[in-house]
Amino acid sequence: MAYTLKIYFIFFLFSITQAWAQTPYTVKYIQTDISLDGKLEEEAWQKAEVMSGFYQYFPNDKEKAKYDTEIRIVNDDKNIYVSGKLYSKGKKYVIPSYKRDFRAGGNDNVTVCFDTFSDRTNAFMFGTNPYGVQREGLLFNGGLDNGFLNLFWDNKWEVKTTIEDNAWYFEAKIPLSTLRYKDGSDSWYFKAYRFDTQANESTLNVAMPQSQIIMAIGYSDKIIFEKPLKKAGGNISIIPYIAGNVTKDFESKSPSVNKAGIGFDAKVGISSGLNLDITVNPDFSNVEADRQIVNLTRFDVNLPEQRQFFLENSDLFTGFGTVLSNPFLPPTGSLAVGNQLYSPFFSRNIGIGKDANTGLSVQNRINYGLRLSGKVSNTLRIGVLNTQTANDASRGIVGDNFSVLAVQKTVFQRSNIAAIFSNRFSNKANELGSRGVNSVAGLEYNLLSKNNKWQGKIFYHTSFDEIRVKNAFAHGAFLTYNTKKFIVRWAHDWLGKGFNSAVGFVPRTNFIHINPTIGKNYFPKSKTFNRISVGYTLDQYFSKTIGETDRKTGPFVLVAFQNTMRVLASVNQNFTYLFNDFDVLRSNKKLPSLAKNTSYTYYTFESNFVSDLRKKLFVIVNPVVGQYYDGQIASVTGNVNYRLQPYGILGMTYSYNNIKVSTGKNKVYVLGPSLDLTLSKKLFFTNLVQYNSIIKNFNINSRLQYRFAPVSDLFLVYTDNYNTETWMPKSRAVFFKLNYWLSL
Repeated sequence: MAYTLKIYFIFFLFSITQAWAQTPYTVKYIQTDISLDGKLEEEAWQKAEVMSGFYQYFPNDKEKAKYDTEIRIVNDDKNIYVSGKLYSKGKKYVIPSYKRDFRAGGNDNVTVCFDTFSDRTNAFMFGTNPYGVQREGLLFNGGLDNGFLNLFWDNKWEVKTTIEDNAWYFEAKIPLSTLRYKDGSDSWYFKAYRFDTQANESTLNVAMPQSQIIMAIGYSDKIIFEKPLKKAGGNISIIPYIAGNVTKDFESKSPSVNKAGIGFDAKVGISSGLNLDITVNPDFSNVEADRQIVNLTRFDVNLPEQRQFFLENSDLFTGFGTVLSNPFLPPTGSLAVGNQLYSPFFSRNIGIGKDANTGLSVQNRINYGLRLSGKVSNTLRIGVLNTQTANDASRGIVGDNFSVLAVQKTVFQRSNIAAIFSNRFSNKANELGSRGVNSVAGLEYNLLSKNNKWQGKIFYHTSFDEIRVKNAFAHGAFLTYNTKKFIVRWAHDWLGKGFNSAVGFVPRTNFIHINPTIGKNYFPKSKTFNRISVGYTLDQYFSKTIGETDRKTGPFVLVAFQNTMRVLASVNQNFTYLFNDFDVLRSNKKLPSLAKNTSYTYYTFESNFVSDLRKKLFVIVNPVVGQYYDGQIASVTGNVNYRLQPYGILGMTYSYNNIKVSTGKNKVYVLGPSLDLTLSKKLFFTNLVQYNSIIKNFNINSRLQYRFAPVSDLFLVYTDNYNTETWMPKSRAVFFKLNYWLSL
């Protein structure tokens, strides 16, 4: 009897301990001011609950942090305040530069995420480092891949930091008007994670396996507000701008063109979760220049959207369709560039027109844009977008109207059903059909399990033109099972020959695509190796009329080291069938093309190497060697960077391809030296030089940015292009822009 009572007593104590351990963090309501200085001396911080006992994620997800982190959260009626004390080994922190929106890996920083609707799918992310440099972004699709973090999103908030011998501190003030949440919210989900270069560890407030990406929102803790949150008052912001430019086209021998303009953006909080974005005569001359890439494929690749108007809740519009994904790709990889197989909405189509004089795609002014997006309830999101581009008679461009409607309804715990309707209308006859009208309607189911083990999607879309065609459909599905030991993925896509999405990204149609992957993970107890993964993948395309048209298949191995270096290597069998004559040498038709209706089987070795990002000199190298069509290729792409802490990074992006086939040989390359100078947290000078051997162009792009107030900037941009065969100037431009964020 005594033994039985003892057992019950132990069980009772264990139950109490577990209940106490799982008690949600309470965010205290305050009515006193907090002066941001990074010292945490206010009484509010002394009374706040402490979130500590961080878990290791790297190098060992079964241990506690060597150097703990203490997080405190309080709020008043207008702001939420977050502070932290981050214990450390010393003061030798790795700080890339003063540049905002830095990537987290390889340097010292802390990040906090607020899942304001508790759906464990979308979140607002804010981060800083010991020098008080800010980063913010939007997490979507559960944060399951680096491509599901949008760092181009920008908004108002403040942070201050201090450094002591054994710790550094941060103190942040985030206006509730910056966030979207349900009026009367009494709880959110919260996550904090930290990179500590001195201890060589990554830690967070909730235990999670290394097989998942550290920012995955499914692993987060509940926080409860002592006083339910009210709507954050009048949530209206106006961002007016003035801009001007001087441009000169040397090839047309036309005189210089001087232009000036005004316009504005506005953000209007319709409700605590729903926001209306407005842009009138927007100017995007201040957006950073795209990094040029060498595209050796037969199809277009996409580039990431950087324009602010299109960013908030962008996943509502761009999350449809299918994405090529490698679950073993190192964290420096991103789905943002080149990996979209199909999407019914691609915002970079807006503001692009075809010059009737040259046949080239050129920028086309946007007259206005309206975008209503966000949460209607805890389980329902909507997005409505309408934009109109301008007529340009001198280049034969007729303005287009773009419209998109998207709806997303949460089902079960984290999955959702989503629908989209997109439409493009042009007054120019026969451009997109007999009357220039094209629409796409689609329905999707997105699966996401509570612990991220299961992720999947199935969709069906159909397109409508003025003249109806057969097989105007797009279908796809994927399912991934991800545990610490195994990753298994199946994906397939089927696009009909008649499918057309004039608003979307559709590099090819008339195919069936399959992409299965299987892999096994090992986490050895080693001082050298952190993770070893081996597996096999197949990427294959078929056409009804031809049969197999493309194949890439082979085994791979991923080795991650304790010093954070990573190597992914694969041996691949490739098969390509050419539908048309193909300039495989990228010689702009100066050398013969490979003939259409021919096919090739060839073998390559490919690798991705990422060095220790904590070092001042760090590199990313992607070599490809082996056979190529009926010849050979030796290719290397990547970048080399040297950290001038804390004043910037000297870098070189490169892509070099030595190609030899039966029709000739050619060396194709893009070189892009860059210098990012950050003289302070307010003054940035970005310089990018790019030489492209394919188009024989030498480009200079310099951008000076002075942030004189929160989210308010002065920009000066200089761009210059030269023909590298004659070294004569092609075009030159100087841009000026001044914008100011006014909160009403």
